[in-house]
Amino acid sequence: MSVRRSDAVSRTAHPPTVLVLRALGLGDLLAGVPALRGIRRAFPGHRVVLAQPPGLTGLALATGAVDAVFPAEAPGRTVPDLTHWPDPPPDVAVDLHGNGPESRDALAALHPGRLLAHACPDGPPWRGHANERDRWCAFLCGYGIPADPLDLRLPPPGTPSPAPGAVVVHPGAAAGSRRWPGERFAAVVRCLRAAGHRVVLTGGPGEEALVRSVAERAGLPVRDVLAGGLPPRQLSALVAEASLLLSGDTGLAHLAVAHGTRSVTLFGPVSPRLWGPPPSRHHLALWKPGPPGDPHGRTPDARLLRIGTREVAAACLALLRDVRGGHRRTGPEVAHVH
Repeated sequence: MSVRRSDAVSRTAHPPTVLVLRALGLGDLLAGVPALRGIRRAFPGHRVVLAQPPGLTGLALATGAVDAVFPAEAPGRTVPDLTHWPDPPPDVAVDLHGNGPESRDALAALHPGRLLAHACPDGPPWRGHANERDRWCAFLCGYGIPADPLDLRLPPPGTPSPAPGAVVVHPGAAAGSRRWPGERFAAVVRCLRAAGHRVVLTGGPGEEALVRSVAERAGLPVRDVLAGGLPPRQLSALVAEASLLLSGDTGLAHLAVAHGTRSVTLFGPVSPRLWGPPPSRHHLALWKPGPPGDPHGRTPDARLLRIGTREVAAACLALLRDVRGGHRRTGPEVAHVH
């Protein structure tokens, strides 16, 4: 792509900039960390700006791969408008948002000096059946930018946890198809408490009724119910200092991996091979094989419903025995349990 002279002149007063578009959710941000770090290493003299929802700014900066966040968000997983970009055209623009023309065109409208996107004529082929981390690292490698899919850990957040050492249970999910029934979460919570573990429940905005229902069924005290959505840094601290995270296929599962916290994640419509944690004995992905379902459906996926409470409780207790045995944190080593 050619650069107009006026653009080149205007850049002389600004540091060279790389603008990366990944205006998605928490899990998407964390799954994109290896690619972001690859970009950071490839452009050491550039200012790396990430276009993403502003609520995730703190976590984005904590990756060490991003210098600034450009607020950008749109409903669902659609492409946000970027025309409020305040600076000269970026020297490099990178589309980590998707593989279609919409995200490519949103970046192209800013007239970057160079545009890297799947939908560009020189873009690498889309790896639709690859894990999200591997897919975007392979995309960068297609442009000669090395990136390590396992380079995903976050430093401790430096914020006190509201419940250090507790088992964190997150029953919610953005879509009903990825939401295991609340009564089953409650049954597992009762089992964990009977084994002597403190359990706290979390829930995002709009999940207050679900969290309260699980708490009531499980007999949890009010102090162990953290509904309504914690601030990102406090949520990060909670997961970082937890003994275990139990959740569905949500952003918190990625946060547990990023902090090296043991986790049990329940998958339904989407295989953990696409969105699950990297191979490690500290992260159990429970899943029943079958045809792929709708990750944005309204009702629990049939594969998710085939996961029983005894199976989940046993997986949690097995990992918690390792914690009590003094083997809480190690580097990346997931077992996909079918």
